[in-house]
Amino acid sequence: MPRWKPDAVERLQAAALELFGEQGFERTTVTEIAQRAGLTQRTFFNHFADKREVLFGLSSELQQEILWEIAAGDDTLPPLDAVVRALGVAADRLFEDRRAAVTRRHAVLAANPELQERELSKNAVLTEAIAAALNARGCDPETAFLAAGAAMVAQQVAFQKWTLPDEKRTLHELLSDAVNSLRTTVSQTGGT
Repeated sequence: MPRWKPDAVERLQAAALELFGEQGFERTTVTEIAQRAGLTQRTFFNHFADKREVLFGLSSELQQEILWEIAAGDDTLPPLDAVVRALGVAADRLFEDRRAAVTRRHAVLAANPELQERELSKNAVLTEAIAAALNARGCDPETAFLAAGAAMVAQQVAFQKWTLPDEKRTLHELLSDAVNSLRTTVSQTGGT
């Protein structure tokens, strides 16, 4: 078995998602994932701490991308717009080409309450990081947190639609739709 291949992470993720779909998350072992990917367990552990991290490995890359986009963005944008712009750029760069894998990941998470809790925890960490980035741009802490939270809720709505079998729109388009629905909801309630 070759020791190094440049696409090890992608192969491990693909193998894990296939196995999770076939036999469930709990019944899948790291050994099976490595074997399916044509790699060793050592290679697996060089890239992931455990099999859960196969599902959450993109989290740090996503956070870096979003925070960079917020910092590099137009300072005159309102906080919510700054976050939505950053989420849209991240969606285009990190997810659009991975739609099938993200959809399989979504199905695995939906079937496992423990993984759903971890996803919620990762989203909470990302929300806090986004709020801190907005605060660093001069936004007051309360507004920063509200903008970050609202944008993350819109992203979750967009992701749920994007992973539906018949959905053809991009994640970026669905994010825009979700934010427009959010704005409509807020304006209909009189902003209170």
